[in-house]
Amino acid sequence: MPPKLSNGRALRIVAAARDEFAKRGLAGARVEQIARRAGVNKQLVFYYYHSKRGLFQAVLTQAATELEGALAALALPAGRAQSGAAFAPAIKRLVVLLAEGQGLGQVRDDLDPHLTAAQALVLMVGYLGMESVVAASARPLGADEPALRERWRQAAVELVVAGVAAP
Repeated sequence: MPPKLSNGRALRIVAAARDEFAKRGLAGARVEQIARRAGVNKQLVFYYYHSKRGLFQAVLTQAATELEGALAALALPAGRAQSGAAFAPAIKRLVVLLAEGQGLGQVRDDLDPHLTAAQALVLMVGYLGMESVVAASARPLGADEPALRERWRQAAVELVVAGVAAP
């Protein structure tokens, strides 16, 4: 997260936006209301996030980062039969989020939430599990630079989010 977006005000804005987008969707959410709930002025919201869509992207990115953290914390079971049970809660939560997003017009209607949730989970877990292997295979990605690693992680999140977003 860029330094200007990691301060208390920026984080309050994202928290207020998350609630507002969850209640009203992207189209129904109002930046004025988000600013009021965060205790800041509307101009500061635009300074940090540039647009309502930029703020929505920040909310999605934060949610994806939280999911990534939760998935990274999972201990992968040794047996194939057990592995489905370990991911069931994450898949169920993703199915609900995708279905709600479809109802709000924010997620493509042509997606099957169950299949898409499983695919998104596989992509994120694959990213987490294979990062060092890919980095070793592609020298530019193997640089131990925090900025490069963050861009790589962000690109994985954006790939999933862009793939499900309604036009």
